Amino acid sequence: MSKLISAVPTPAGTLSHLLVFARVPALGRVKSRLAAGVGETAALAVYQELLAITRAAVAASGISATVWLADTAGIEPTAGEAAHWPELATRCQPAGDLGERMATAFAAAFSAGAGRVAIIGTDCPGLRAAHLTQAHDLLATHDVVLGPATDGGYYLLGLRQPRPELFEDKAWSTATVLADTVADAQRLGLRVALLPELRDVDTADDLAAWRAINP
Repeated sequence: MSKLISAVPTPAGTLSHLLVFARVPALGRVKSRLAAGVGETAALAVYQELLAITRAAVAASGISATVWLADTAGIEPTAGEAAHWPELATRCQPAGDLGERMATAFAAAFSAGAGRVAIIGTDCPGLRAAHLTQAHDLLATHDVVLGPATDGGYYLLGLRQPRPELFEDKAWSTATVLADTVADAQRLGLRVALLPELRDVDTADDLAAWRAINP
């Protein structure tokens, strides 16, 4: 764990840093809930489309970023696994549930000198650079920034300092995640700001709703 934290290459003095949780786009290894409705080949194509949207938003934001890859072959990404993010540093996600992995990534970025850190996934087709820059601007006056997703989760979480409590005792991938996170933040006396609500694409119904707007 300490090796992962010390290895994250956030430049010294960088005020803002972005963490991107992603998967290597490979058949049968991405978007399992979507694949159950549309098949693995179609699910992979959609995931590649979502990756392109996420990469474009990150690049346009100009914010320093590290990609944390899940389900990799070893403790460091191979050249093939990292090839989809040639412009960014990549790391392997550690063991643990989603909350533990996110807490580790946040701790790594703060340890490396970042002052404002936000995390995103790769499931949100409406994500734009403006959401990322707004989140980091809001962290100047708030302790926590959340981007609500229509399914009850969040597509972005921003922090000004490590807050491992926000990742504990959560039923990940359920409709209570956002509400539970806000409740924890309020209990801790943290100032919370919300970004515009966006839709994630996790299921066939989500995909149909997105395609209806963006055919």
